[in-house]
Amino acid sequence: MNPFARLRAWQRERTLTRHPLDDTLWRETIAERRLFDGLTVDELARLRELATLFVHAKRFSGARGLKITEAMRITIAAQACLPVLALGISWLRGWSSVIVYPDTFVVDLEEADADGVVHAVRDQRIGESWERGPLILSWADTAPGVEPYGEGTNVVVHEIAHKLDQLDGSSNGCPPLHPDMDRAVWQRDFQGAYEALGQAVDNGRATWIDPYAAEAPEEFFAVLSEHFFTAPDAVAELMPAVYDQLRTFYRQDPLSRLVQ
Repeated sequence: MNPFARLRAWQRERTLTRHPLDDTLWRETIAERRLFDGLTVDELARLRELATLFVHAKRFSGARGLKITEAMRITIAAQACLPVLALGISWLRGWSSVIVYPDTFVVDLEEADADGVVHAVRDQRIGESWERGPLILSWADTAPGVEPYGEGTNVVVHEIAHKLDQLDGSSNGCPPLHPDMDRAVWQRDFQGAYEALGQAVDNGRATWIDPYAAEAPEEFFAVLSEHFFTAPDAVAELMPAVYDQLRTFYRQDPLSRLVQ
């Protein structure tokens, strides 16, 4: 092991030893969310380590007078670390703060209409992920037991997917892929499913996931990542090629947890 790797390992162990998560709060967090159902003892132990490192590394702040508690930190950290359970905490690099609002918050945007005229608009959000910037969340939509847009939705996983997507400097629905993955195959499988969803939305047909996934490739990746972890059976049945790509990328198979 080179000196830098030894230093990182020492710092990791030091953090885990000196800054352990409250045991009662951790057990309550895991018990309160179906998101963690089916995780093995070893996976839960690894998730706890990652959550500990996350809480220690990220600066949490409350907006509009919200007081951040240790329970809130643990609740957010556990959800944020599930997508990187098999990838490692380094995949959550490049940003340092988590801002939590009591509920929905408003962002100011500029949008061009069909004629190219730019308009200032105000949009309500429950989560937002800035490249190299903060992770922003609505606590009302992040708290234990909440699925903000129905079964299979999770705003923390959604925004973490955006963070992963942004690691290569662009948010385009394709995160940095592993050496054993083929970018052309990823794009083929995702593009086909994305276009089929967009056509269904344009034709006014009901969709099994939030139609917001059809807004852009990056939103499609984030929404499908939510469902991959919360409703893997639906993704595997209705978009099997996408499920296979997500399973290879995240190095996890949530579908197998449903039958334990």
